[in-house]
Amino acid sequence: MATSRLSSVRLFCDTRPALTEKFQYILSLFPQDLVFAFSYGSGAFQQHGQKSTEENVVDLILVVEDAEAFHRLNLERNWKHYSSLKYLGPHTLASFQEKWGARVYFNTLVPYKHGLLKYGVVSSSAIIADLLDWEWMYISGRLHKPVMPLVLPDANHPIRSALKHNLQNAMHTALLLLPDTFQEENLYQTLAGLSYSGDFRMSFGEDRNKVKNIVRPQIERFRNLYASFWPGLAAYAEFNSTTGRCEQDTSPAARIFHLNLLPKKIQQTIVHEWNRNGRWQDVEDVFRAAAHDTECPELVKEAVQKTVKASSWTQSLKGIPTAGFIKSIRYGFAKITKMWKSLQKTHGES
Repeated sequence: MATSRLSSVRLFCDTRPALTEKFQYILSLFPQDLVFAFSYGSGAFQQHGQKSTEENVVDLILVVEDAEAFHRLNLERNWKHYSSLKYLGPHTLASFQEKWGARVYFNTLVPYKHGLLKYGVVSSSAIIADLLDWEWMYISGRLHKPVMPLVLPDANHPIRSALKHNLQNAMHTALLLLPDTFQEENLYQTLAGLSYSGDFRMSFGEDRNKVKNIVRPQIERFRNLYASFWPGLAAYAEFNSTTGRCEQDTSPAARIFHLNLLPKKIQQTIVHEWNRNGRWQDVEDVFRAAAHDTECPELVKEAVQKTVKASSWTQSLKGIPTAGFIKSIRYGFAKITKMWKSLQKTHGES
């Protein structure tokens, strides 16, 4: 296939936009030895159907080298951000972060002068494992979508290459799920929807139109995020930037190419599910057979769902003690209210 006419673009982490006074203030609240930090969701970017981002909770991810050291300093500065777990000390907080769920410690519904914050703390080693292998497909899933970088990783930090690898993982996965021809928006909805596939909160507590609302106002941002990968896919897929039409080879050879480049956790899950009948086939044999199977997209979809389902449950359960019981109830109620409004709007438009 012909090479895409889109020129290569930098990954989002190569440049940071000029931060508004609000985000400069938010950064000033925390210890300053952050490896990487970004804001995501409706508090960072306007979503479809919203007039502005100002009234939304600001979601942050703070990446640190040493979780215990961060929590020790953060407790000194922001004691009130934590639930009663803070009385167990920074070592216990760090252990709870690193051993349970998706390896993220969230402080939720934190008041500050512009509104409310929710921030997650994750170690650099954990985020790299998630970006490269989709070990939990939690932070990696958030980074399949445009985010607002607040603190950039150093040029030689391994997070840089892991961020790029994560986007490549997402492209190979999405192409396996899509037909031979599709529109640009379908690609971005598939990419944005990967981390929601299998998430129990999408059935109870999340806006049913969440993926569409994320993608529609951000087509240009998605295009810039993924444009640099099209040339490397030229033998298997192409994108016409004028018409927004994408075409790809869905032959067994093309499917094997994509399957071999999926993240390790998804590959392992596909092989495990394929061998559930008791016979054992190795990765090469499974992928060769799966590539010729008409159910190949469904196999990939189920592997993604299983990964997301496991981490979404464990991380949500972990969020109860880290947020505290009262905040957990408030946060859950806000999510259900948002879902209900979305359902009412969808019903009114039908």
